[in-house]
This record gives sequence, structure tokens and C-alpha cells, in this order.
Amino acid sequence: MARPLLPAPLLPVLVLGAAVAILVAERRAPLRRRTQREPARIVRNLAFGALSMAVVSAAESPVVRPLAQQAAARRRGLVQRLPGPAWLQDAAAFLWMDYTIYLWHVLTHKVPALWRLHLVHHVDLDMDATTALRFHALDMLVSVPWRAAQVALGGVSPRALRVWQAFFFASVLFHHSNMRLPRGWDHRLARVLTTPGMHGTHHSAARDETDSNWSSGLSLWDHLHRTFRHDAAADQVQVGCPPTATPARSGCAHPLRCPSCRSATPGSRSKGDDPHGPAAAWDAAPAPPGRWTAAHQSRRDAGRKPGPAHHHRLERKQDAIDERVLAGRRGSESAFFGLQGARKPPACEGRISVGGASCAGGG
Repeated sequence: MARPLLPAPLLPVLVLGAAVAILVAERRAPLRRRTQREPARIVRNLAFGALSMAVVSAAESPVVRPLAQQAAARRRGLVQRLPGPAWLQDAAAFLWMDYTIYLWHVLTHKVPALWRLHLVHHVDLDMDATTALRFHALDMLVSVPWRAAQVALGGVSPRALRVWQAFFFASVLFHHSNMRLPRGWDHRLARVLTTPGMHGTHHSAARDETDSNWSSGLSLWDHLHRTFRHDAAADQVQVGCPPTATPARSGCAHPLRCPSCRSATPGSRSKGDDPHGPAAAWDAAPAPPGRWTAAHQSRRDAGRKPGPAHHHRLERKQDAIDERVLAGRRGSESAFFGLQGARKPPACEGRISVGGASCAGGG
């Protein structure tokens, strides 16, 4: 039996230490300005994360772990057929897991039914480490067969699985963080790893930027498939997902209840598309209003500071938006999984109309 690279109890401790370091770093040196009030957004993301982790523990782990044990014991799977020592097979299994999770990520964007669930992750208007936890529980559930196929077909051993899972979790926290890396380091690291600046482009409200940077660990796969993009200014990327690109619209976080979220699939628009259809709504969706707006930016660039009256108008507008968001959450948090027949929350009424239905957002 292959000896573990690290003692079993040490691996979670290292991951926890990395998570704490990431949380501290993004608070001390933030990359982007926040557009939503805290801690409401953080609490909501942690609630999503808790439910998703519960699904992983209840549905994924009992399936995947026995498959890994069988692959190692019976020498089944692609990796197990490779010649060489066990550590070399585990390295190949690590690459296999990382590449196939890249493929899964592409599918969650390209297949409408999967995107409908994955939208929960992209609708967050402020991206930080808690966004890494913001996944719909059904999104985690439907990924279980894919994860099982990854392990069974690849012949991934329990040791390789543990190492990849620890790396994957730390990587997801890292590249979703709002951490500003020292000058030039983001681009240097992006040659090998998925970085905050690189993944911020993937979370952009601009569709051509969203359809890039699908790697979740090693950035090798984006370079290989020519989906790598790192030309946008990381601190200027508008995070969000039209048609839910305002705080009021993102208050409805349930894609199963929000019709306008169902067909807005990134990259789906072509020249022959309906100019009034969901893809057009995606392109024409307004930028998310925040406490720092385009008006601020233009005045700052012109060397003028916003006056007191301008600040007062922005504060009143933001307060009104926050009230609508809270009203929407009160009516929506009780129906997390979007049960049929449930009444739409106030935040979902009277918003962008797509295909004859209105909704504030989703995902």
C-alpha cells in the first residue's frame, strides 16, 4: 500500500490554515470595491455553502470513496494501467481530476439545465472567498455522477483523491478571493494556477469574458484549449450575471423559480437570435448600481470630486435598493429549492421580462 504524502490529520489543518490566510489577505488588500452591504451577503453565501457541503457529505462522499478504494485494490481505471511507481500514478490521477473538472465547468455553462443551477454561483455581485461556497445544493447533487465517473474511469486512488480534494478546495477559495496580489504576481501565477484576477474575468458581467478561464485549479487547461484570458483590469471587472446584475434583482436567488434565468445561457446568442429574446436581455442588462458608480469614476478621471448633494442622492438610491432586496429575501429564503406552486417573492415581480415571464434574478 502506498504511504501517504502527509499524515491524514495534517491535510485538513493545512487547508484550514490556507483558508484563514486568504480571508485575512482579502480584507487587508481588497482587489475590487464592494457594491453590497455586509454581513447580509456573507451570511447568505455561507448558508448556500452549508447546504451544498451537506449534500456533498451525504451524497458524494459515500459514492466516491468506495470507488477510489476499489480502483486501487483491483487496479481498475486509466491511471492504474500506467507503468511506474504509485506516486507517478497519483500525479497522473491528480491531472486527470483537474482536467475533467475543467470539462464539467464548461458543461455547467453550455448546457441550459446545468447553467440554470450554476447561475446561483455567478449572480453574486461581489466576489470574495465566500462566493466559492455559494452553490445551489442541486448543483452539487447533479455533479455526483460526474465525480463518480471521474474516479472510476480514471482509476483514482484514495490518496490521490484526498490530495486533489484538498488542493481543489484551497484553490477555489484562493481564486474567488478579493485578494490583491503584489504587482505582476497575478499574471505570473496565472501561467500555472487559477488566480483571483484571472477568475474575476470569468465572473464578469460581459459575456465574452464569462466564456473564458474555466480552470478551477491548474490554468494549464485554459492555455491548452485557448480559453485563457487575462487582458481585463482585474480591479475594474464588473462582477455579476445579467439579467440579474443589480442588487435588487439578485435578491431572488432561486433559478428554479425565476423564469428569466432559465434561458440566459452565456455564449448562446448568434446573429439570427431574437433581438428581444433572453440573449438580448443578457447583452442589454444594466450595470449593477453601487456606492461607487460610473458618475464617480468619470468625475474622478476629470479631476473633480463628487459633491455632497451627489453623495446624498446616491445614499438615498442605495437605501431604496437595499429595502427592495430585503423585501425580496423575506419572501424567498423559505423556499430555497424553488418548490412548485410557491409564490414569487416581491423582488421577482416587475423586473426584466424574458420569454413572457418576469423575475428578479436567480443563481
